[in-house]
Amino acid sequence: MNGTPAAPRPVRISSAPAYLHTIGPLLSAAQAGVGDVTALLDLAKGAGVTAPKPGEGRTAYLWEILASVTAVDVAAGRVLEPHLDAAAILAQAGLKPGLHAALNGEGGDSADSDAAKVAGAQFSGAWGVFAAEAPGLRLEAREAAGEWLLHGSKPWCSLASRLDHAVITAHMEGGGRAAFAVDLHAQGVSVADPGWTSRGLREIPSGTVQFEAVPAVPLGGPGWYYERPGFAWGGMGVAACWLGGAVAVARSFTASLRKAADGGREPDQIALARLGEIDRTLAALTAYLAATAARIDSGELSGKGAWQEALRVRGSVAAAVERIQRLVSQNLGPGPLAFDEAYGKRMADLSLYIGQHHAMRDDAQLGALTLKGEDPW
Repeated sequence: MNGTPAAPRPVRISSAPAYLHTIGPLLSAAQAGVGDVTALLDLAKGAGVTAPKPGEGRTAYLWEILASVTAVDVAAGRVLEPHLDAAAILAQAGLKPGLHAALNGEGGDSADSDAAKVAGAQFSGAWGVFAAEAPGLRLEAREAAGEWLLHGSKPWCSLASRLDHAVITAHMEGGGRAAFAVDLHAQGVSVADPGWTSRGLREIPSGTVQFEAVPAVPLGGPGWYYERPGFAWGGMGVAACWLGGAVAVARSFTASLRKAADGGREPDQIALARLGEIDRTLAALTAYLAATAARIDSGELSGKGAWQEALRVRGSVAAAVERIQRLVSQNLGPGPLAFDEAYGKRMADLSLYIGQHHAMRDDAQLGALTLKGEDPW
């Protein structure tokens, strides 16, 4: 044993093993970049150029990228997912990369110029997606002299001080919310120290960003951000990241049982039962995601039912992640949490990441949609 870490393994949802092998270099970069935010942002920017977008025929492969990177390091997946989501949002808004312009105002004064501003900046830096709301904080978009300006505060803006641009939602004067592309280096943007004390995702602080008359480019119009099927697809992409984290926990548990067996301590029936439950849980989840990705690519999940399916996917994956974490931690005890840095980081990162799921509130929303429609079962 020379101490060299093993090459990271991709997480398979449905791709052929030979095709899945193409994720290898990205996983090696994620492994080398653990704890290095600059390296993880560079990884995201590189992946954003080549990764497929949801609904274009390779959704399962996109989710395999997200799951596989997160299996290497949960924080890496947390950096990668919003950048790829932002690229998809810009594409869904009808913007194409490759035009030479920037969000700082280069170009003409037509609607096409606005598109050029965003498209030219699409892959020039790191992007985030900021759509969260919080009591007492409000971001408003106001139109003045043909220009949209952002005023107010936006909470839960992860890595805002390290990103270049963001897709951000803001309240409209006439009611409702809309999405905008914004330059986070623009005058009027203020990113305060969030006082991030979390033990999970320590390298990815999330805080409140202030906007004072900051120019922004509208994307899709009022309501479009939430009504597009891509909103649901993006939510399922986050669930793919959660799945990757759970796979990593399961793999470390399996490795610990094998190591113990090699040392003469065979796993007891309880450990084997827990591993068996984890196996069938992950097998069911990957099959579910494979089928769902195929439905997205076929156009079946491009209407109102997309969000209902997203709630099912997210709820199923979130519950499975929490169950797998509990099974493993009960079997291994406190030792690895105290002495295994990679294991402890993964468990803390994943616990915080899964907190994005709204648990019973999302189930209540799903129940309301089920009550109004036809029973799918």
